Amino acid sequence: MTRAEEFTEHRPLLFAIAYRILGSVAEAEDAVQEAWLRYESSTTEPVSVKSFLSAVVTRIAIDVLRSARVRREAYVGPWFPEPLLSDPYSDPERSAELADSVSMAALLLLERLTPTERAVFVLREVFGFGFPEIARAVGRSEAACRQLAVRARRHMAEGRPRFEADRREREELAARFVDALREGDLHGLTELLAADVTAVADGGGKGPAFAHPVAGATRVARLLVGFATFMDGVADLAFQRVNDQPGVVVRDREGRVVSVLALDVLDGRIQTIRTVVNPDKLGHLGPVADAWRLRAEALARRRPARGEDGVP
Repeated sequence: MTRAEEFTEHRPLLFAIAYRILGSVAEAEDAVQEAWLRYESSTTEPVSVKSFLSAVVTRIAIDVLRSARVRREAYVGPWFPEPLLSDPYSDPERSAELADSVSMAALLLLERLTPTERAVFVLREVFGFGFPEIARAVGRSEAACRQLAVRARRHMAEGRPRFEADRREREELAARFVDALREGDLHGLTELLAADVTAVADGGGKGPAFAHPVAGATRVARLLVGFATFMDGVADLAFQRVNDQPGVVVRDREGRVVSVLALDVLDGRIQTIRTVVNPDKLGHLGPVADAWRLRAEALARRRPARGEDGVP
């Protein structure tokens, strides 16, 4: 098998590792490409290609994350990971762990960890690497990596997200959510939301997003109905798995992405709605709509024409 073939075989795993460390599709893809360049130019033959490539992409991702954190501190408004509609890596025996580890909630929880803790946690808890492999990947001793793993597990356990166990039930609830949203059904939406539901948006100062989190079933339902009514005629929405959890993708009439909603579902209710509107985080999903233009168009459609309602 050639090096190119070996790399292609492991590429899904490398992307899965890099994305969970970085929370960015673009940065993960860049890290994977850099790992290939280093592997292609290496003069040594690794004993385990999987271990070698995983270590290389991990080290690259750690370096990228350290610089990315500086940018995230200056980010306008809430920061969310770039939404992922399909994870190329699959392992039937670990499907549940992989799904939970790539959720928006889990990735945001990983932000509490240092870059090295995050890498150790991802390699150990998500992908099951042994400590000798992890030590080589992060440049620490095995004993240090064990301590990092314990510390990371403790931080993650403090806020570990919980989701509805039955995938089918989550998707059915999300489908009902989409139907109610399309219809502007305030009562129907309220029934699907947890009493303490929270809606948060990531616009990054580049997309129209509500400035502060909105909490409570009634307030969130009214916000959603207002959004659906406002966008009626200029955009459509459809159910889509987002970061392996139920979600919604909003597109304009030409099929361009406007925003992505990720839904956390527990106990038969939607607990959290995270919306990504920042166009910089949507480009990997296809052509991106001009959300500001759509907003202006929606406003124009609802503005009374001259001469209506007694206005000269």
